[in-house]
Amino acid sequence: MASEFDLIARHFTPAAPGPEAGVALGVGDDCTLLAPRPGRQLAVSVDTSVANVHFPADAPAEAIGYRALAVSLSDLAAMGAESRWCLMALTLENDDETWLESFARGFHSLCTASHTALVGGDVTRGELAIGVTVMGEVPHGQALRRSGAQPGDILAVTGALGGGAGGLALWKRGERDLDHPLLARYLKPAPRLAAGQALLGLAHAAIDISDGLLADLEHVLAASGVGARLEPETLPLAPGLVEALGIQAAGRAALCGGDDYELLVSLPAAAFDEARRRLSEQDLALTPIGTICAEAGVTGVEIEGARGWQHFRGDTP
Repeated sequence: MASEFDLIARHFTPAAPGPEAGVALGVGDDCTLLAPRPGRQLAVSVDTSVANVHFPADAPAEAIGYRALAVSLSDLAAMGAESRWCLMALTLENDDETWLESFARGFHSLCTASHTALVGGDVTRGELAIGVTVMGEVPHGQALRRSGAQPGDILAVTGALGGGAGGLALWKRGERDLDHPLLARYLKPAPRLAAGQALLGLAHAAIDISDGLLADLEHVLAASGVGARLEPETLPLAPGLVEALGIQAAGRAALCGGDDYELLVSLPAAAFDEARRRLSEQDLALTPIGTICAEAGVTGVEIEGARGWQHFRGDTP
């Protein structure tokens, strides 16, 4: 088996980025040295993706690499941050060169698309898992947070919901057409970085939908000390979801299926049209799905037993 240093040199040592990337020292030393731009705050997040917990171990290696970075970038998107750098810790069962080449291709393709420089990491042996730390910048004091929702705000979501859960359901049924829109949504989610940045100065609060709409909404409500009324008939369903799951299961997937990586935002009514206009320039829909209320709790939907993904409590029912 090749040493971890060989693997890092072969697959995870990109060409030295230019000075505009803010990297004074990249891969190859004990630490990387970074230079954030003046007037910006660092936004930093870490996610771990474990085989057969967060993704199927037999999924295409390119999709696994892409997805591992995408789910972390989604956290930056939720705060309106511009992605700059990432670290990646990869745990491998073996040094399958073909698998590694494909994995690295998927990871680096999203690095390029999101202008994210891979600046360090680690490779070790064990059960397949990928830990990705992302670092971005946001104008000082302007980051979107979970704690800003206010009574009277409109609740809205970007894009469409349920595609992640629908894609996973199809994978479990044996569907392997990677061009299927639901499988694509699950295996290669699109982090809404540009949307998060466009919402700076408009939205009061935001979160990315990773564990399911209801579960992630609860985080916003708890942090903001408010409640919400949802209008489930307005939920934008991913194309093909009803055909794949049926209408009831599709609605449940949209509410608590998880793995959508869309943004859930709370914004004043006066700002909604401008927010929708900005996102329309990205060919991205912004759909109102409810309102923020002063009274605690969620109304408008039946939530008994409806939980999103929670480690240590089992999978979505």
